[in-house]
Amino acid sequence: MESISVFEIIKVGIGPSSSHTMGPWNAAESFIRKIKTDHQVQEVKEVFVEFFGSLAKTGIGHGTDIAGMLGLSGENFKEIDTSKIDEKVAAIKSSDTLNLNGEKVIPFIYGHHLILNKQKSLDFHPNGMIFKAIFENGEELIQDYYSIGGGFIATQEANSYENHCTRTLYPCHNGKDIDKNMAKLGLDKISDLIFLNEESWRSREETEKEALYIWQQIKECIYKGVNKEGILPGGLNVTRRAAGLNRKLLGDKIYKNIHDWYQLLINADVSFTNINKWVSCFALAVNEENASFGRIITAPTNGASGVIPAVLMYSQVFTDFKSDDNIIRFLLVAGEIGTLFKKNATISAAMGGCQAEIGVSSAMAAAGLTEIMGGTPGQVQMAAEIAMEHHLGMTCDPIGGLVQIPCIERNSMGAIKAITAANIALESDPTKARVTLDEVIQSMWETAQSMNDRFKETSEGGLAIAVNVAEC
Repeated sequence: MESISVFEIIKVGIGPSSSHTMGPWNAAESFIRKIKTDHQVQEVKEVFVEFFGSLAKTGIGHGTDIAGMLGLSGENFKEIDTSKIDEKVAAIKSSDTLNLNGEKVIPFIYGHHLILNKQKSLDFHPNGMIFKAIFENGEELIQDYYSIGGGFIATQEANSYENHCTRTLYPCHNGKDIDKNMAKLGLDKISDLIFLNEESWRSREETEKEALYIWQQIKECIYKGVNKEGILPGGLNVTRRAAGLNRKLLGDKIYKNIHDWYQLLINADVSFTNINKWVSCFALAVNEENASFGRIITAPTNGASGVIPAVLMYSQVFTDFKSDDNIIRFLLVAGEIGTLFKKNATISAAMGGCQAEIGVSSAMAAAGLTEIMGGTPGQVQMAAEIAMEHHLGMTCDPIGGLVQIPCIERNSMGAIKAITAANIALESDPTKARVTLDEVIQSMWETAQSMNDRFKETSEGGLAIAVNVAEC
């Protein structure tokens, strides 16, 4: 088994869903590249895309259709001006045309060239889709894709993330591997081991630079979220709350930019109640941005993208572990824990329910926080185990297929659980733990396989059914 870089788990993304937005977008881009393998874009007469299973059932709420159209248009979700998305999609629908990869305008009728098939699922994975190109000479090109969580895609032949995999010097595919390599190298911190392995992709300096870039993106995302009022898109009429909470916590203090705001946080009231409110505010801010097609940090998914930012911001504002080095080490350890869940279980809610998103992100954040607060390698793994243990069995039941209710609040809860798990682990002897990280990952996977499909991001069970809301 080859290794996955931590920056494949924690990376720049776009809302509202890594599986249902970023995955289909990546698939569309991949299909364009496949067209170019033996043909030219100019030779294409028509393109069709059909989404199945979970992608279809919650596709409108998650923007799956939008991702497919923009991906085929040659737009990149890391670079697109998110404020122009609605305008670009409206232009495609109103003109019944699509500019394929920005190179050729072809007919494209929504509902004919793009179909959400809610009646059928593909066997390989619940998040299935099929792209088809018809060329001017009558030839056809057909390719199936599957969105397998965190923005990763697969075909029945290969996983997309395999293109980014490599064999590291000290591979860590489970907790036991981490223990073995730590002992072999005589290291005291898991992050030192990860630094060595990440050199298989880039230099240490580049790894540090990438981690600090992600931290800057996290701060900017939170700042945007705490300064936006209004109603989230989609039809549920969910009111943004982060801005009001930010304003209430700061009182009469005024700021003009992100630097001024951040300094106010550092000097804020550090009472237990206020810190809890701030952690919730940070998480809400990120996921309100995510719900409105904002640019966020996928960690490890979009639905759970508020947990790690909230806990990392907590560490830099409200603890004594404030430094660039601690930020880097937090993200490295958090990302490595995420790879363990991806390789041995799943980070896809369509496969494992919300335990695969909020549960994994909480485990990642708990491990990262424990690392920088002086925890031993055993305590770091213990923190991750505790956090996941208390998310086992969590269903994914988004109302209206939107990443809003209960998703946004769950990020706040996942962040608080991560901090609590870290504090428990730091005061515990991991050698006396009855459950290991590897065992809880196995339990999570067994739970995922046993879970009814109605609770796996289909909006066919739980809150999605209990609350009577018209499809958005």
